[in-house]
Amino acid sequence: SLCSLPYSFSPTFTPIKRIVFMHPGDFTPVCTTELGEAALRAEEFTKRGTKLCGFSCNDSDSHKGWIKDIEAVTNGEVKFPLFCDPNRDAAAKLGILDENLKDAKGLPLTVRSVYIIKPDKTIALMMTYPASTGRNFDEIIRVLDSLQLTANNSVATPVNWKQGEDVIVNFPLSNADADEKFGKDGYRIVEVPSEAGKVLDKNYLRYTSAP
Repeated sequence: SLCSLPYSFSPTFTPIKRIVFMHPGDFTPVCTTELGEAALRAEEFTKRGTKLCGFSCNDSDSHKGWIKDIEAVTNGEVKFPLFCDPNRDAAAKLGILDENLKDAKGLPLTVRSVYIIKPDKTIALMMTYPASTGRNFDEIIRVLDSLQLTANNSVATPVNWKQGEDVIVNFPLSNADADEKFGKDGYRIVEVPSEAGKVLDKNYLRYTSAP
């Protein structure tokens, strides 16, 4: 079911990227800091064309009371919706219940996961954390930037990449294709021992400026 919070939200994902935060439970310390951080940084997601929503096995009254705590502690205004699944119907179908993490009634809680949903309603990325570890929002935003940049540009992002840094030419592209797409001087080849002296249609490590 959907919480009766003071904003509208369709239970069906629209053709806009969304980030869904599964949290183990309301009125818990780690989740409070996470949802507060999401509220404080909501504008960063909005400018990337991404909508946020939360999900747990609590009801709407619980969510409404907890939101007051989140806003008081973090000074962030929670404007995104929180799904309610007190009967655990949706959580069971999604396979996101942690049988090793249970509430006072002995019922399993949802895992601490992040889902990034593509416009075609498929999952682009899923990150799952132990209940004792809060999520890193810098990393979530970094991954979102990478997914959006690489979706249609024939590039990939290397280790520790940040927005504005050089990217990698997609491996499937031959050098001839890379010449056509980026220009002969538009990318650089990294020489590696395994390719020395070989005639290749493509080098596997090539960098170019971010589109």
